[in-house]
Amino acid sequence: MRILLTGGSGFLGNYISKVMTNHSLETIGRSKKSTIKLDLTEAFKLERNYDMVIHCAGLAHTIPKSIEESELFKKINFIGTINLLDSFQKAPKVFVFISSVAVYGLDRGELIDENTNLCGNTPYAKSKIEAERIVSKWCKEENVELLILRLPLICGLNPPGNLHSMMKAIKRGLYFRIGTGSARKSMVSAEDVAKLIASPNLTSGIYNLTDGIHPTIKDTDSHISKLFGKSVRSLPTSLISTIAKVGDVVPFFPLNSLRFNKLNSSLTFSDKRAREHLNWNPEPALNSLSFVDEK
Repeated sequence: MRILLTGGSGFLGNYISKVMTNHSLETIGRSKKSTIKLDLTEAFKLERNYDMVIHCAGLAHTIPKSIEESELFKKINFIGTINLLDSFQKAPKVFVFISSVAVYGLDRGELIDENTNLCGNTPYAKSKIEAERIVSKWCKEENVELLILRLPLICGLNPPGNLHSMMKAIKRGLYFRIGTGSARKSMVSAEDVAKLIASPNLTSGIYNLTDGIHPTIKDTDSHISKLFGKSVRSLPTSLISTIAKVGDVVPFFPLNSLRFNKLNSSLTFSDKRAREHLNWNPEPALNSLSFVDEK
């Protein structure tokens, strides 16, 4: 099977590339390692046809500090997707789109499923919502099997985003657990996501993917602290709540009540649909979480 993968040099893309060894895999993007080197934000045409396309490329894990930086999410995640769809001479049989649970726009909730309204209002969430809609419309018109995979925190070797930030803080002794750390957050292993995409029996649909365990903050920071031989100190919830109120009136203070409530609340997603339709049976995500020591 001939497969095209965007974002092959990224964190998740690397895992996907490793499990596609039995197929003819081509990667596309700006990386020097890409089979096809180009910028998805500019219009292009592909010379070959593909059986499967896995659209993993995208901008994430950054907080925009200007209007220009906010527009980058739309340019890369939405316009880049349109350019990819317009590039095919012949539509693939299967299209896999890597999305995010950020599309729901929720800071708290338990076992949120795929029928939940898409209310994400950050530049990142909006770009993913728009991309999902244009991909769904195109695949329906072209009679292409479509899988949209909405992912939470992704575990693996040297993960980006919040897990990377937690690792750096713990390693430097700058991390403090808030209260008991009992809030739960959904996670998934990058390796399990890759294996699912490589499996032969994919069924069209929109799916949340999690490990079904939804580790607590304490589970996560304890796991990371053991990797580095560090201990985790805790601060009382009441103290942090009071400090957070400073951020409500001082714009550049690193913590405010909204962020405090987000950190201190559970946010989990249901993967029941994937288990029923895709035979999804993942390993505990934290088992795959590791870091190469940074110098």
